[in-house]
Amino acid sequence: MNYGFIKTAAAVPCVRVGDIAFNLQQTQRLLLAAAEQGAEVVVFPELGLTGYSCGDLFTQTLLLDEAERALGTLVAATAQVPCLCAVGLPVRVENALYNCAAVFQKGEILGVVPKTFLPNYNEFYEKRWFHSGAEAPVDTVVLAGQEAPFGTDLLFACGGAVVGVELCEDLWVPVPPSSLLALAGANVILNLSASNESAGKNDYLKSLVIQQSARCCCGYVYASAGVGESSTDVVFAGNGLVAENGTLLAGNPRFGLQPQLILGEIDTERLQHDRRQHGTFSDDMGPEGGRVIDFTLPPTKPVPLHRSVPALPFVPDGLDRVLRCEEILNIQAHGLARRLQHTGAQTAVIGVSGGLDSTLALLVAVRAFDLLGLPRTGICGVTMPCFGTTDRTYQNALALMKALKITSREVNIRAAVTQHLKDLKHPVSARDITYENAQARERTQVLMDISNQVGGLVIGTGDLSELALGWATYNGDHMSMYGVNAGVPKTLVRHLVSYEADQTQDKKLRATLQDVLDTPVSPELLPPSGKKIAQKTEDLVGPYELHDFFLYYFLRFGFSPKKIYWLAQQAFAHKYKEEEMKKWLQTFLRRFFAQQFKRSCLPDGPKVGSVSLSPRGDWRMPSDACAALWLKECEDL
Repeated sequence: MNYGFIKTAAAVPCVRVGDIAFNLQQTQRLLLAAAEQGAEVVVFPELGLTGYSCGDLFTQTLLLDEAERALGTLVAATAQVPCLCAVGLPVRVENALYNCAAVFQKGEILGVVPKTFLPNYNEFYEKRWFHSGAEAPVDTVVLAGQEAPFGTDLLFACGGAVVGVELCEDLWVPVPPSSLLALAGANVILNLSASNESAGKNDYLKSLVIQQSARCCCGYVYASAGVGESSTDVVFAGNGLVAENGTLLAGNPRFGLQPQLILGEIDTERLQHDRRQHGTFSDDMGPEGGRVIDFTLPPTKPVPLHRSVPALPFVPDGLDRVLRCEEILNIQAHGLARRLQHTGAQTAVIGVSGGLDSTLALLVAVRAFDLLGLPRTGICGVTMPCFGTTDRTYQNALALMKALKITSREVNIRAAVTQHLKDLKHPVSARDITYENAQARERTQVLMDISNQVGGLVIGTGDLSELALGWATYNGDHMSMYGVNAGVPKTLVRHLVSYEADQTQDKKLRATLQDVLDTPVSPELLPPSGKKIAQKTEDLVGPYELHDFFLYYFLRFGFSPKKIYWLAQQAFAHKYKEEEMKKWLQTFLRRFFAQQFKRSCLPDGPKVGSVSLSPRGDWRMPSDACAALWLKECEDL
């Protein structure tokens, strides 16, 4: 496996009903093709060696004999192929016939899994020929000259991958066998299917596969009968699907006339993390497990993934953009609205700098006031120019407050900070951390005092990325009465402001928002160089798109620096050099561990996604935790 990724394939060969020699040839050819493309686990359709729609031909001894011989030939002919493979065929056990998946690798039949639930309604009448695997009287079977475990409880394990098998109708029942297999340890489920097509059925099938992968916190690989199955009463379209924990990774166009391979890499490490993280998964485990059969995969060198690795994992795209942006903004706005209701506050105070974070916080505050039917004039926007303020951000701050029709106040803090530094006997010319933080703390003091004047809440503007890096002045911009951006990383802040710019009908507001988006991110604590911003945050701590990428995989899935770095290579290969990514990953880890003390006393704020740093919610970490273990792995990259 490759950093916990196992490459799976749903194989849909051409078949001829009853022509076992042809079906064997097609299956073998497709299995070899899957191996050549790096597949490690391959699943074929239900009863693929005979064809699913044989009908009463399943009562013919010749068909059953040839199917068993074909399996033996296939297993022997692919003995040098390292893939774990599951093919479908009818299997005789004592006086009964079972619809089975034979699982084999490297010339050995590792196990035989019978179908549990046999459809016997509408176009299906499997009980005419087959028995349910739940009724099987034996736990081993001799097939194609090999003795192998037999039953619905078989698990096939290799390292972090544990594979379970179910067949077609098994997925459609209230409690699928895959649910029990997942509770017994399976994190990859193979489904050999022969589901015919009818109008609207495919969408429902996809939802079943996706939902089952989510419910079981597993990968799910589905291969269904296609070209060649009998069209006497129904048509088969050859569905191939690969899903992982509620996400469809790969699928094929239906009704293809040629054999198809649908490849998808399943991240077993990610699945294991989520199962450990979500205690209710373990709470549901029964007292009995499955029978575990080991298989082996050859060691592989890290290779680029077939599946995409989004460079901006927090940012919605495509058709979901409007829905997701509205959802996030609603979470933020409703959180603030509830806090205003609870405290009885009719006003809110917010520092408006003309930067991204304060712009988003202001837009959220406007939404909250609109929700409550409060006049926007109850929002007191305060601009507080000082040594580093540029005319660009100052003018944008004024324009935003005017366009949104809130109350605007200006408090120039230059004299107050100068006096404070003088009291400290600190030269104003010493442009150090004291010089910078004095401005941030003065701004917070002004906002808090104005909130006392107007009886309102101070709305925090700091975002999730800044909290992760500790890029905030302790008890300065670090503090507020409600932090609406606390769950929103910087890349998403930018996207939400861009979304609001796209949605507004106010041309002046749109132009201002666009200029805010075009302005470099900066704390503006050092005097500008001419009219240009002197401090650019990303020059100092690194690109936020990298830090958000590191944050997502570090917190959401608990990945090691080595795996995060490898994934970053996939996502940013053409944008950043490897040494640059390594440097900023080290920066992220150092700052994340060193700055926990700031996160331990954060004000309340709404969680909007799967990653949060609230000390009361998702992330509890001692402030003196040591980063040495993680930094050591970084050094070894």
